[in-house]
Amino acid sequence: MKKIEVKSLRAGLIFTQPVFIEGNNLLVPAGIAVRKKDIERLSSWGIETVETDGEVTQASRQNFITPEEPPKTAVSSPLPAAAQENKGVYQTYQALIEELDVVFSHISSQVSSDIAFIEDITERLFRAVQEQRDSMVRYILGGEIAGREMAKNSLNTAILSTLIAMELNIPNYKILQIIIGALLHDVGMLRIPKEIVEKKGGLSKEELRSIQTHPLHTYQIICKELGYPEEVGAAAFQHHERWDGGGYPRRLAGEAIDLGARIISVADAFEAMVSRKPYRNSLMGYQAMKNLLSDNSRRFDPNILRAFIKTMGIYPIGSIILLNNGNIARVVEVQGTAPLRPKIRILMDKAGKTYKKDEGNVINLLAEKDLFIARAMDLRELTKGHE
Repeated sequence: MKKIEVKSLRAGLIFTQPVFIEGNNLLVPAGIAVRKKDIERLSSWGIETVETDGEVTQASRQNFITPEEPPKTAVSSPLPAAAQENKGVYQTYQALIEELDVVFSHISSQVSSDIAFIEDITERLFRAVQEQRDSMVRYILGGEIAGREMAKNSLNTAILSTLIAMELNIPNYKILQIIIGALLHDVGMLRIPKEIVEKKGGLSKEELRSIQTHPLHTYQIICKELGYPEEVGAAAFQHHERWDGGGYPRRLAGEAIDLGARIISVADAFEAMVSRKPYRNSLMGYQAMKNLLSDNSRRFDPNILRAFIKTMGIYPIGSIILLNNGNIARVVEVQGTAPLRPKIRILMDKAGKTYKKDEGNVINLLAEKDLFIARAMDLRELTKGHE
């Protein structure tokens, strides 16, 4: 492959063969114009060259948009009103769920989806996690938004996958691919008969086999219908594989499983354990983390799990905890080097005095050696009163 300097790229150029980043990560397919946004991303990531076996088509060479020319107005899917009126992180989180639900509705109805709309969701999610990671984690654990369950669960999985990927120092462009894979990791379920997906109680062998075909449907939607590269499709396709080789659909094991899929697997499992569903009470972040820690290299890549624990802590941000001195507090900051000793804010002291959101003292348990967490609590225990 020949190298092309990023500074020589122009919006509107079309190549006769795919253009790649670092050898095997697709930038644009053959016959698809390079966008101004693509070039800006490469520059922001510090990437100086791309590779291709193709040539620039003569038509695009004659008609490409020069830096001095204003870009042509792009046609994209309209954003919901909630997205246009966002004024805070919570509104952003809520709008992303609503917009992702629109994407799923299109896929379910087999209506063509604008990938620019999906990429906009992806980029805004990544930016929100980078700038307001603690708030995003609190929203996942809080479960305050009702309805749109598939969109909410998928967005939460993508947020958690982003945190893991950032902890692993994965390059930004690969994190964006993982986010898309996480957002779409279960879209194949939309092609499974509703009577099976919504069935209460146990599934028959035939119904279970039908459910287990959803990764293939997911891959086809991502790569065939939406036109995303193999890296995105593989991350979603393989997220039900297990580290010990006991998963599906191909019984892959260890590092044969795509890295993105291993990340999504951990994030998806945690999200499922803390979600609020009609037939199951939510599990607290601490309980969910304990369940993950008991895996013993059966389902999850131990390195991915360690990264998740480091970024989330044993007591995730927002967790309600009881201290050994009888005070009740909320975890406000995780300390990666000491996952059992986060920073906390007092909510109620042992005498029963309560404090408003920002009134209670903040305590660094890493510095207060005589204090430790006795147990995690459900928020509902606090609202009922501490005995």
